[in-house]
Amino acid sequence: MKILGVESSCDETGLAVYDTDAGLLAHAIHSQVAMHAEYGGVVPELASRDHIRRVIPLTRGVMQQAGLALADLDAIAYTQGPGLSGALLVGASFANALAAALAIPSIGIHHLEGHLLSPLLANPKPEFPFVALLVSGGHTQLMRVDGVGRYELLGETVDDAAGEAFDKTAQLLGLGYPGGPALSKLADTGQAYRFKLPRPMLNSGDLDFSFSGLKTAVLTLSKKEDESARADIAAAFQVAVVEVLTSKCIAALKQSGLRRLVVAGGVGANRALRERLNAETAQRHFEVFYPPLELCTDNGAMIAFAGALRLNADQPAADGRFGVRPRWALSELTAPV
Repeated sequence: MKILGVESSCDETGLAVYDTDAGLLAHAIHSQVAMHAEYGGVVPELASRDHIRRVIPLTRGVMQQAGLALADLDAIAYTQGPGLSGALLVGASFANALAAALAIPSIGIHHLEGHLLSPLLANPKPEFPFVALLVSGGHTQLMRVDGVGRYELLGETVDDAAGEAFDKTAQLLGLGYPGGPALSKLADTGQAYRFKLPRPMLNSGDLDFSFSGLKTAVLTLSKKEDESARADIAAAFQVAVVEVLTSKCIAALKQSGLRRLVVAGGVGANRALRERLNAETAQRHFEVFYPPLELCTDNGAMIAFAGALRLNADQPAADGRFGVRPRWALSELTAPV
């Protein structure tokens, strides 16, 4: 079964073709970062308009790369939510219109489920069940994953997500938008232990997170220090976040009795986080899995793959009617029957 995946939840337009026999055949992503950087954040109306401009050329490109014609497709999967309503509508409208024209099924996919399942595209890939750290600009959650649609929330952030904290801290340090990658690059040149920053909720006894206090501590520190200290502040911030994330992941594995950890979402590409998780899990004889680096950010491949898993499990496809769900809790998903 060959499935086209369409991702348009925020500021990346992602298209991909996944074959249940041959694997990922092609994928392409257009990022709107340069366009939104002028405004210091995502402008929803501009995001929607850019998705309209990009979705058809990207579709043509991935179909050509996969060596397929549209008539070869068996289904289309698209991000139904959560995300920006206008951006979601672009992808949903395109996917359902194309599916209707080709007389093939379409299926709406939860954006976070796509991220959760994306490490299954890697080699080696984890087997169910596992603990998943979903860590991105909008979400920081620990989940127990027993199968497709079988998710249990173990802990989550009570305020800022880790990726959001990276971006906000980068802005405090004058690194612009989006600041996460720039902050990590700067941190690599700094002395991580020159400044001591708090580790919020590190010893809270639960699996929840908090990062807003850490951001406030950076603000206070940056006002005391001159620009020459930026790299050291960035390094101290990154070490603090990595320590909290790693500690909670190890605690989740111990509490759940599971031995496999999966890391998904944009922050999962952070080199310092991967190095710390690799070391801590190896020391305890746990396993850790990541999606390929190019599939850590929003992408069509994870949507096509999640669609394939659900359709293979006889998940009902759309009946021609569709809608989007800008707010959609992962806990509302059910396993396909």
